[in-house]
Parts: sequence; C-alpha cells; structure tokens
Amino acid sequence: MDSERVEQFENTDGAVDTPFVPGEFLRTLTSQPGIYQMFGQGSRLLYVGKARNLRRRVSSYFQKQRHTPKTLAMLAQVTRVEVVVTHTETEALVLEANLIKRHHPPYNILLRDDKSYPYLFIETGHGTPRMSLHRGAQKGKGHYFGPYPAVTALRESMVLLQKAFRLRTCDDHTFHHRSRACLQFQIRRCSGPCVGHISGEDYARDVADTIRFLEGKSDEAIRSLGARMQAAAEQLDFEEAARRRDQIAALSKIQERQYVAQAGGGDFDVLAAAQENGQWVVYVSFIRNGRHLGGRSVFPRHTEEVRAPDVLAAFLMQFYSDKEVPGNLLVNVLPRSPASLAEALGSEAGHRVMIDQPQRGPRKRWMALALTNAMGALRQRVQTASAGRRRMLLLRELLELPETPQRVECFDISHTRGEVAVASCVVFGEDGALKNEYRRFNIRDIRGGDDYAAMEQAVHRRYARLQKEGLALPEIVFIDGGAGQVARAQAALDALEIGCIQLCGVAKGTTRRPGLEMLHIPGWAVPRQLDDDDPALLVIQEIRDEAHRFAITGHRARRGKARQESDLDSISGIGPKRRVALLRAFGGLRGIRDAGMEDLQRVEGIHLELAQRIYDFFHVGRA
Repeated sequence: MDSERVEQFENTDGAVDTPFVPGEFLRTLTSQPGIYQMFGQGSRLLYVGKARNLRRRVSSYFQKQRHTPKTLAMLAQVTRVEVVVTHTETEALVLEANLIKRHHPPYNILLRDDKSYPYLFIETGHGTPRMSLHRGAQKGKGHYFGPYPAVTALRESMVLLQKAFRLRTCDDHTFHHRSRACLQFQIRRCSGPCVGHISGEDYARDVADTIRFLEGKSDEAIRSLGARMQAAAEQLDFEEAARRRDQIAALSKIQERQYVAQAGGGDFDVLAAAQENGQWVVYVSFIRNGRHLGGRSVFPRHTEEVRAPDVLAAFLMQFYSDKEVPGNLLVNVLPRSPASLAEALGSEAGHRVMIDQPQRGPRKRWMALALTNAMGALRQRVQTASAGRRRMLLLRELLELPETPQRVECFDISHTRGEVAVASCVVFGEDGALKNEYRRFNIRDIRGGDDYAAMEQAVHRRYARLQKEGLALPEIVFIDGGAGQVARAQAALDALEIGCIQLCGVAKGTTRRPGLEMLHIPGWAVPRQLDDDDPALLVIQEIRDEAHRFAITGHRARRGKARQESDLDSISGIGPKRRVALLRAFGGLRGIRDAGMEDLQRVEGIHLELAQRIYDFFHVGRA
C-alpha cells in the first residue's frame, strides 16, 4: 500500500480527547474486516491491530475480564478507538504493517532492524557493465542478486567474483577518464576494459558467465570458460588459455565455500524464532539460487507476554514490507493466520508466497541450523546487555546520578584549519552503540576554526530537533573538549530550557595521550583526572573515540567533495566536458587564469562570448 493511502488513515493532529465510552462505541462497529487504532492522551497512537471481524475483535478488549498486564496497561490509557474497514483481511494485514512501520506504536511488536539490505548489482544499461554494491530501490537496468545479510558478506563475494571474472567496479566517471589501467588491473581483479586490454566481445562473455554463476548455473559458467580455454589453446594463445584456467580454478573454490541446498535449490528464507528470559529473536537465513548468502538476527521490541506465532506474524509483515520476498518462507513455528499472511505478502510481492514449517529432509536441517544461530545470538545479546548495564552503572557512580542512565550521547568537532567543519553526535544505550541514531551536522555561518561556536550550534540543533519531534533526551552528554566547549554546550541547553541533561567535557592532556584526560563537569569545583585504568574512564574513552571517528569520517568526505569542486563550476556555460578541455589545455586553474581571450577561444567548445565570461570571472570579478 503506498504512502498516499496510508495518509488517509492517520488521525488529525490537534484532535480533542473526549471521555471514551466503550459500550456506545462497540454498538457502532461493523462485522467486516479492517484495522483498529487505539489512541491515548494527546492523540498518541498506542496500538494498531487487524481483525477479520472488527466488532468481535475490538469487543474482546472491553468485555473480557482477563487480560495480560501489558494489555491492561494499554487499556488504562485509551481515550478513543478508530476503525478502518477494508475489503479483505489481507488488505487489513498490509495496512496494519504499514501503519506500525510508520508510527511505531508503543504496544505493538516492533522490529529494531529496518534497514535495507545490500544487493550485488550488475548494470547492463552501460556498454561495459559494472559490478557494484546497491541499496534501496531497484530502478537501474540490470541484474540484482541478494539480499546479503551484511555488507561484509557482499564485499567478500565481490572480491571472489573479481578474481574469477575480472569485471570492473569503478564508477562511470572514472571509467571514461582513465588513460592507463588502475591497480585493480595490476592485481588481476579487473580485465582493463577502460583502456582496451580486453575486447568488448570477450568482456560481454565474462559478464554473461558472471550472471550465469550468480543465477546458480555454475556448471554452465564453468563449461563456457572451459570451451574458451580450449579455443585459446588451439589458437596457441596460451596466455589467454592460462587466464581461463585460473578463472575455472577460482570458481571451483567459490563452489567449495557454498553449501548447496539438497531440495532443488531455489530461493527461500529460513526464519527461526526463539525466546529466552523474555527476549525474542528471529534469525533469518537467506538462500538464493541454492546458495547460502548468510543470515542476520533481528530482536523485536515490545514482546512481553507474547507467543511465537504472534512474534512471527508481526515480524513477517514488517520485515518484508520494503524487502524482496522469496517464493518460500520456512518457519520453525507457523505464524498466526498463515494463509492470510502468505496471501498479503504475495499481493505485495507480485508472486505467490508459501509459508511452510519443514518436517523432514534438507530444509529441516536448514531450520535446525537457523535455530542454533538464533539461540547463539540470544546468548551473545545477554552478555552484551550485561556489559552495557555495567557501563551505565559505572557512569552513574562517577557522575553521582540518581538513576542509571539509559541513553548517552557524545559530540565532537572535526575540521582542517577551519575548513568545512563537521560535528558528530554518537548515541550509546545498554545495547551498546545505536548507530542508526548517529547524526552529523555541517557547521554553518561561523568563523572557521571556532570550535566553541561550532559545539554550541551542534548541541542546539540536535536537541531542538529532539524537542520538536518529542523524542527521548539522553541523561548524559559528553563533549570532546574542555571548559570552553562545555560552557557553550550548556548555553545551548539553557536556551532550549533543557535542564535534565548531565554534561561532561573530556579534555585531552597536554601530550594527548590516552589516560591523561581531564573531566570538566558543571558543578565540580575543579576538573578531575581518573586513573588510566579506571573502568569508568575506559567507557568514556570508548564513547569519545567513536564520536571522533564518526566526525573525522564525515569531515574527510565533505572536504574531499569540496576540493573536487572547481571555480569553473560557477561559470555559466561550463559543464564537465568544457571544464576537462580547459584544464587539459592549460594544465590547471592557474594556466586558465593567465590565459588571454585568444588563447581561451582556441579550446574546443569555447566561443567568443564564453571566453569573455571566463576572462571576466578571473580578472574583472576578482579585482
């Protein structure tokens, strides 16, 4: 269901809450399928549910005497209920999933991991196809393979494929402007099509063999390479024959790394839901063309007192709302309403989807492996959570806070002699770094190198946004800097009338060696230096170093982009081709600046009017 349609069902901001009378409301309900939304004070959406029969399902909340504590807590906050009738239960399922993903109601089961997964993309809309990593909408012309559970798994596969087929991975701009082969050609990971080291026909065959291999037709790809090796040998082109031999050997090694499913190959996902001490996990293994691409653990939230069928039902609709759905989903426990779920997923995917609980054979072994991985992920999460709680307790004791913090943020500023300053904000919780909540700020309208003003601007922008969106504020904010930066950060918080955040400046010592940091905290008479082996200092160093890494990465990217921009880009009529022609003709900006009108007109594409414009830009405009 598209976003425009979802908008139809969102409550109007500013609606006035009136006393909710369940009896009167229930008498107006229909018995048709649809979704229901429960709102609290201030029109806050508490819960979204779907029903085959709206009257029966919604009535059960207010007529039954026994409910779980979680449901009772929700019902105590309900000020109104709204329903939306749909044509079918399948349509209700899709609408429910879209609203949950859009609004994150606090009493629905929610997924922590809603990122898009990477795909391997072979672009065929170009005369010399390129192999690359791709996320997001699949609008480009070409072949998409995946999804891969992590970028690291995809990059590893790309390296192996480069060794076997030597397809280019450079972007089109680099490809079109090379005059000699790059390092990838030297280390035998590219065949050098940019400078003619391979013919177009041979490169096209390599692309076709790569696609065959990724589609699971590895035997066909190897046969094709074998035939080309034999043909080269017969023509006494032994160098080419040796290259094809090496390709076949590389493909054989890739095959050894893959366990091919014994159930006819194909595409399917294996989903195992497991629970321990109230924490649920769903482990997803991706099988494409009979090859195991790896797996990922997802930890749903708001899963108190729920059962596996409910967890999987909520998981399937949310997880696949913006991801490719294979034709077969194997689960260790059948979700609630499996037939309706399969129909809803199939209608969104555009093909038939089957949800099955394997009982025997190879698919049962895949399920056992996924369940083992799920339990391992749970145990690892328990250990990580324990370490996270210890970190928060150490910070609470150090800063003498009344309660254990749940959220910690840290700011850092990065620039090169005042050039393109970037501020970073990293976020940590009991689960460790919350990387999807990291933010960067491009510092604007301040004098270059003024770290104090940059810090004040970043802190103000960050918490003004959180206040506006009604999001949670951190209990502790670390500032990479001394008393000056802390004072400006405090000024930003005071301007926003935020008094619930504990600031702490982390100033490096004179030698900038780890362990010599001075802590500047408002209210302390003097800065404090902890022992270099103090556990609390190690926690602070970890958070501060992560903020520094995130800031410097953003600064370098922005600085590189700024330095690639040319003064010529601001001259009307100068595009990429004319810019390159000018730079080649005069050897750089200095040569162009020193050139006269006649010299400029000798360059292809530079007419009299444009030459005058270029000359005026460097002389009249800068006099």
